[in-house]
Order: sequence, then C-alpha cells, then structure tokens
Amino acid sequence: MDATDADEADDTADRKVVEREQVEIKDFVRALSADDIKSGNWFTKLATHAMNSYTEKVDWQYFQDRYAGVPADAIVDQRIKMAARYAALEGGLSAGAYTATVAATIGSLGGASPATVPAAVATMMVDVAFITQLQLRLAYDVSVLYRVPLDVHDPEDLWKLIRVAFTIKSGEAANKTVVKAVPALVRPLVKRFYSGSALTAGRALPVVGKHLLQRNVIKIGIPLVGVPLAVLLNRYTTLLAGRHARAVFRNEARVIELAEGLSKRSLHPQLMLWVAWLVIRVNSKIADDEALLMRHLVRLVRERHEVVDEQLANLVDIEHVEVWQRIEAEPGDLGDVIDAAERVATVDGDVNSHEKAVLAELRERCRRS
Repeated sequence: MDATDADEADDTADRKVVEREQVEIKDFVRALSADDIKSGNWFTKLATHAMNSYTEKVDWQYFQDRYAGVPADAIVDQRIKMAARYAALEGGLSAGAYTATVAATIGSLGGASPATVPAAVATMMVDVAFITQLQLRLAYDVSVLYRVPLDVHDPEDLWKLIRVAFTIKSGEAANKTVVKAVPALVRPLVKRFYSGSALTAGRALPVVGKHLLQRNVIKIGIPLVGVPLAVLLNRYTTLLAGRHARAVFRNEARVIELAEGLSKRSLHPQLMLWVAWLVIRVNSKIADDEALLMRHLVRLVRERHEVVDEQLANLVDIEHVEVWQRIEAEPGDLGDVIDAAERVATVDGDVNSHEKAVLAELRERCRRS
C-alpha cells in the first residue's frame, strides 16, 4: 500500500467514526425540545450526555494501553490533530445538509411549540452538539494525559473543563476569534452577519450556549460560503480548544510536579509551608499558579507527612517575625527550606524585587554556623 492509498484508508476510517458519532448525536437531538434549545438547557444535557459514560472508560490506563511508553506531550499532540480531523469531516457532512432557511428558522424558534423542534433547527443542532461533545472530550483527554484530576460530577471541576474547552470570556472576544478564523474575502460578511437579526433568539441563551449557537449559525447563514467555511471553522475551533487545554493542563501538571518534588524532598514539611506562604504573600496579589501550588503543597504534606497546620489555615496576614521565629527554633541544616522557597518564587515567572529581598533574608537566617 503506497502513501496515497494509506491516506485514503485513514480518511475512510475517520469518516466512519464521524458518521457513527453523528448517529448517536442525532438520537440526542431528537430528545431535545424547542424550549431546551431556546433556554440553553441543551448544553447542560449535552455535558451530562457527553461525559458520563466517556469518563468511565477513559482514564490514565486507557491511554497507557494504547500509547505505552509514549510521553504525554506526544499523545496530546496526536489527540488534538485527530479531533481536528473529525471536526473538519463533520463540518463538511453537516454543511451539505444546510439550506438557506435554517438561519431564519432559528430566529423564529421562540414561537415554536415547546414540544416541537423544527427540522431545520434539528439539522443545525446535530452540528452544534457534535462539535461541543468533541471539544469537551478533547479537553478531558488532555487533563487525563497530564494527570490533572478532574471529577466531572463535581460542579467546580465541570465548570473548569467547560471554561478550558471553549475559552469564552465575552461575546466580543468570541466574535473576534471567529472573524480571525475565516478567509479575508468573507470577513466583512461575517461581521455584518454578527450584527444581523438572525441571532435574536441566541441572545437569551446562557453565555456558553449563546457562543456555541452563534459560532455555528455563521457557518450556515452566509450564502455561497457554506461547506468550506464549516470545515474551516470546525477545524479551527477544535484546534483552538485543544491547544488551550494543552496550555492550561500542562501548566497545572508542571505546578503539581513541583509540589510533589518539594513535598517528597522536604525534611521540614511544616516549616516549608510557612516559608512558601511567606514568599507568595510578599507580593500584593497572589498569582493563579501560586495559589495552585500552595493548594497542592498543603494536600501533599498532609498525605505524605501527615501534617495539618490549623494555625496556617486560619491565618489572615502572615508576619515575617513569626516565620523567622519558627526558623530559629528548627535545629539542623535548612537547605531544603531554602531550596523550596527559591522554587516557589519562580512558579509564576521571574523572581521580582520583593521576592529577592525575602529570599536573601531567608538565606541569612537559615545559615548555620
């Protein structure tokens, strides 16, 4: 089999996977009411539908069985590329079924019976639900591969997954993202379409549902663009979701790895927590990576060293003198404490002047004659 035949075989296999997933998604969409779509409740239902059974079978061992010995970065890259291929294929298949009446039908959805979903809207919702499920699962795959624990049954973890998968900050940010994705020749059409009346019903949806609806209506509302734009946007938004998930979860894995190393090497775990918090609080603001590191440090010190410091947990303002007194009361070499402090200072980037000052004083006070 030459390279061309192999590529065709891969395309055929990918298309079969997409078509199989589409059949499942069509069953899901048939169970939606017009009110589900109008209210945005479709997204809540899809999140449950997409993740419950998936997370039962997809875990760290699932990927180890398929990619034994392969570093996480390489597997993540392959998962992102595969998801982008599926998204592009699905875009071509769905766009071929769209008609010029679909966008107009969405605008009249509010007047539809709660028990009736117009066929044109159902066609669009298969596309929306397919890509939404694909990107949610891709973000989850990335979290698993980087060993970042997520419990999709926990509301906080599920919301974190949604934020990562769809990178939504505001409607304006979403508009700019989509405009950058399309060819220059049709950008004016996209901008005009975003300000048109076809998305009136979408304004009533929750932020996530509204963004996903807008993103997909654009693909079907612009005459003569149709299939190429659907393929391009599906692929682009999936690549964007995967790359964002990689950046977020890889960074979190880095912080967890640092916390695990510090906890494992520490000979003074309780003192390390106080010193780490002092270094973090020397700045007026706590960076996200610093907060994440402290949370995992506390957890790991509790699990590995069975140390729970209620005084630190209830502390509002940390005083330098309190930490210095704890250092003076600790016998022996404190090189591990200094090393931990230096690493904590770099977790959010370069060491600033405030951190340098406290590190210098820490080294002086930890020096043993």
